[in-house]
Amino acid sequence: MAFSVVGIQAHFSKTLLLFFLPQIFNFLLSCPQLFGLVSCPRHRVPRFDPNTNLLHPSTVAFERPPSVRTSSTLQLFSVLGLTHLTKHPKTGQILEATNLTILNWFLVRLGPMTEKRLVKVLCATQVAGSVFAFVIRYGLAGLVYDGDRR
Repeated sequence: MAFSVVGIQAHFSKTLLLFFLPQIFNFLLSCPQLFGLVSCPRHRVPRFDPNTNLLHPSTVAFERPPSVRTSSTLQLFSVLGLTHLTKHPKTGQILEATNLTILNWFLVRLGPMTEKRLVKVLCATQVAGSVFAFVIRYGLAGLVYDGDRR
């Protein structure tokens, strides 16, 4: 909230949006669950395995076959590598899907990892997003912003 107030008051809201790219990605990824297209369990954080000390992506199980709209959305997300689906071997119906959060996305893409490593990956993502924001803000200001506002 403090960043938002400063960004609005100082008139650099576009720059502020660039710094929040990972959070915006997380929101967009979560939209199907947040708005009820895909069922949303109470807890969507990764699942901890005490035997291996690793985090695994948490999942949402479908008690009944998902609707055509839900199924097609999840299929698209699976093709894009945003979720992992578990399907019935004979019917091909979706039985389970990983929850749609940035934490679970990293675990789907990079495999199970320790909490410490996941935090490092998230911090590195935020730093990379900030560097990208600086490159756009100061390197490509003429293309993104009105005039050259360095």
